[in-house]
Parts: sequence; C-alpha cells; structure tokens
Amino acid sequence: MSGIYEQGLQKNAANHAPLSPLSFIERSATIYPERLAIIHGALRQTWAQTYARCRRLASALQKAGIGVGDTVAVMLPNTPPMVEAHFGVPMVGAVLNSLNTRLDPEAIAFMLNHGEAKVVIVDPEFAPVMKKALAMALAEMPRKILVIDALDDLFTGDSESLGSQSYEQYLAGGDPEFVWRMPTDEWEAICLNYTSGTTGNPKGVVYHHRGAAINAISNILEWDMPKHPVYLWTLPMFHCNGWCFPWTVAARAGINVCLRRVEAKAIFDAMRDYGVTHYCGAPIVQSLLINAPDEMKEGVPAGIKTMVAGAAPPAAMIEGMEKMGFDLTHVYGLTEVYGPAAVCVKHEDWDSLDIGERARLNARQGVRYHLQAAVSVLDPHTMQAVPADGETMGEIMFKGNITMKGYLKNEKATQEAFAGGWFHSGDLAVMYPDGYVKIKDRSKDIIISGGENISSIEVEDVLYRHPAVLAAAVVAKPDPKWGETPCAFLEIKPGSTVSPEEIVAHCKQHLAGFKVPRAVVFGELPKTSTGKIQKFELRKRAGSATAIDV
Repeated sequence: MSGIYEQGLQKNAANHAPLSPLSFIERSATIYPERLAIIHGALRQTWAQTYARCRRLASALQKAGIGVGDTVAVMLPNTPPMVEAHFGVPMVGAVLNSLNTRLDPEAIAFMLNHGEAKVVIVDPEFAPVMKKALAMALAEMPRKILVIDALDDLFTGDSESLGSQSYEQYLAGGDPEFVWRMPTDEWEAICLNYTSGTTGNPKGVVYHHRGAAINAISNILEWDMPKHPVYLWTLPMFHCNGWCFPWTVAARAGINVCLRRVEAKAIFDAMRDYGVTHYCGAPIVQSLLINAPDEMKEGVPAGIKTMVAGAAPPAAMIEGMEKMGFDLTHVYGLTEVYGPAAVCVKHEDWDSLDIGERARLNARQGVRYHLQAAVSVLDPHTMQAVPADGETMGEIMFKGNITMKGYLKNEKATQEAFAGGWFHSGDLAVMYPDGYVKIKDRSKDIIISGGENISSIEVEDVLYRHPAVLAAAVVAKPDPKWGETPCAFLEIKPGSTVSPEEIVAHCKQHLAGFKVPRAVVFGELPKTSTGKIQKFELRKRAGSATAIDV
C-alpha cells in the first residue's frame, strides 16, 4: 500500500495491539473486581480473585520452565480450574490442550504425545484413565511430564494422586501479581483441540489468539448478551473451548456457573438458584430438559437464552423450548471454526408463522457470525457458488478470522482443508434466495438410491416429528435392487410405544416414496464422546436390519 496515508504512519505500540481474549479478564477484574466470576458448589469467587489465581497459575508454569509454544494439557470437567486454565496457560504463551474427558486411554496417550504435552492437570474422576494414558505415552515418548491433581470437593468417588502436588498447592507457589505476557503476534497459538475422527487418529486443530477473541465477541453479538450474564456450563469446556464462552463470559464480566455433570435436576436447580440467563447445549441436552418431569421445571425463570448446535432443532424441540419459556438460537460450526461460526438469525415476522414453518426456517444453518468473513455453498470442484435456489447442492465453506491456523503436524490435511482459499467443511448444503445455508448431509452420509440422492437429514427431520421419537439417525442400507435404501435407527421416548409400520406410515405422509425408510430399528443410538450419533457404527448394523415392505 502506498500514498499519503502511509507516509510516516506506521504501526507502533501506541496505535496497534494484538487481539487476545486475555485482555478480557484483565478489564473485568479491574472494573468489576467484586462481582462474582465463578459459582461452584459452596465456592463464590470474584473476578479479582479469579484474575489473581490465573496469574498464579501462569507464574507457577513459568517457574516450571513452561513458555511460548509449550503445550499444557488438562483433563477436567466444567470446574473452576478449567475456567482458570483458559487464561493462566496462555498468559505465558503456552498452548492449552483441553482433553475430551470421555475418551479412552489410547486416544488420550496419542494426543499427549502428538501435542508434546509438558504439563497435565487432571481431575480425580479421570485419574484412572489418565494413569493408563500417561504410561502409554511415556513408554512411546519418554520425557518428564509435570502432573498436577485438580482436587474437587464436589467429587465423591475414589481418587488416586497422580502428581506430586495438588492444583491449590501449585497455585500457592505462583505470584498473584505476575506480569503476564500478551502475544507479540495475535497469530500465535492459544489452544489445541482434537477432532472426534471416526477413522484413524484425530487431527489437532490449532486456534490463534485473534480467532479466539473475535469468536468470543461474536458470541456476544449473536446473542445480544448484556453485561453480567449468568452462564450455566452445560456445554463441555473441552469441546472447542466451550465454543469460546470462557472468554465471552469474561468479556461481559458474567458469572460462570460450573457443573460437574449434565443432569436435568442439577440444571433446573442451578437455573432457579442462581438466575441463569444463558446456556449452550447439543440436541441431546435440550431433549433431556424438554422430556424432564414437569414438576422438575417448576419455578424456572422465563426468558433463558439457549444455543443449540449439532443438528437442526426439530419442531418438537422448538415447541418444547417455547413451552418452558426458553429462547432458542440455532448455530452451526465445526472444531475448525472455533465451534459455531454461523447462526440462524431469526426475524420478527417468523413469530406469526405456524410451528411447522418456524421449525423449517430455524432448522437452517443460517448466515455468517458477525466477525466471520464469509460462509457460502460452493461447488468443491469449480469453487464457484451454487445457485441460491434452495435445491442445488454444494459444500459449506468458511473463510475469515474465525478459522483455525491449521492441523498440527499435518501439512497435507491443512492444504486440502484450505484448497481454493476457503475452509472445506465436508457438509453438503443448499443456499436459499435469502442467503441462508441449509445442510442436506455430510458428504459421506448421502444415500444414493436408484440414482437419486436422499438426504439423511431430511428423513431424520420427518422422523423427529413423530411424537414417540426421542432420537433418530438414518443411514444407507445396501439393497440388491436400488443400491442403497434408507434405514432408520430410533430411540423412543420412555413410556411410548410405536411399531416400525407406524413409523413408515408417518414418513409416507411427508416424504416421496423412495425416501421412506425400508428398515426401522429401535434401540439406544451409539454416540461419540461429544454426544454426536456415530453413523459409521450404524452403517455396520444396517446390512442386517430387517427390511419392511414399503
């Protein structure tokens, strides 16, 4: 760039600073030192106290030789140490690797070594798994790993000490006035998250300070989040760093209401006791609340805002949320885009529509987050936008600051993901005339029957409309005549009864004949550690499912 506006006008310390969510906690602790930051059991911790504890953690890590680019792994539930790690670890330039607490020792061992973790902070509930994982990891890559036990009064099970000191002892050795480090470049890594791959080793997704800060701010804008929200941690903080909400809550000087376990009673109790205003959750969490006994919901504040992602909210979910007085927002994203980076923005004129039409509109993945540059549906071969006709399928792609740095130690996968200057999501979708995106399927989940493409998501949407259906998944079943036909796997609501024939009859009312499931299987659906239905497992079972004469 040249011209009069570049003559002698350079970036300097006075007019330019790297974006980082670390600035959020400093601001809140300075302006609102006595406001509550964390509630956990009997614990009430202010922003000043939380900031001091994060600085203690950073100081202790620096004393242990941890610095820029070093990995600190944590295996924690949604407890105060998990909130603090999101600030204390990057305060020394280190990278936070929040491990999925539902994984097996083999997967954890792979992540510890692939990320070259130098420190592990572990909750006692997960000590048995971590003990095995550490043994496996160190057998393959011998080195010294500092292990810290994050004890928790709310954990009532047996615990085994893996480290030489507890988290509180470790913090006691740190300086509450520690002069922490802002990144010299906002492109510096802040977090490492692993994808829940269904085959092979998971990929390590690297986030940068800029993206973390920008997505945290976008969360505020999408929700019109006011100052001092009361945020309930139903979403695991290990999942895309809780969709960046640890930093969002700090930016608004809100309250983190911690939750060790996602149980309906504990959630409703917290909503009543603390005046919860916001929470996020996968469809399985929302269904848990909707299907809870009515007496459990009594006295719950109206107007609670909730975000759902993972699958489009069916009409039954929207109705259930409205009945409880909750305000549901549908968001969409992937690990590679910091969690949600698109939102189905609702319009006032939708309110007058019937529930079926509102469900159809709200089921779309929507438009870009405020601070994401773009989301579009492109032909992956030509990289041209598909017609905005609601019918022509392409692949959802993102570009902008809310996109990962890339995959750790995997240049080939990184290049493939960013081919053509866009991040390729792998989700097949259409674009509507109003610019809203709607997923039709994962590229690997499309069912091709007699040469016709069938969207498994479209069939699932219809299945969810049946009052007896709690959860639904549709996969391809090999067929000698058609090549593939839809096979439906269903979880039924407690106390409900329904036959395969009734399910098929229901589908026939809403779907073209070739889209109707030719097999219906009842039972609990296999799920990943983050609550997603494992369709690859269902595909294995579909071949032996009994066909129905449709």
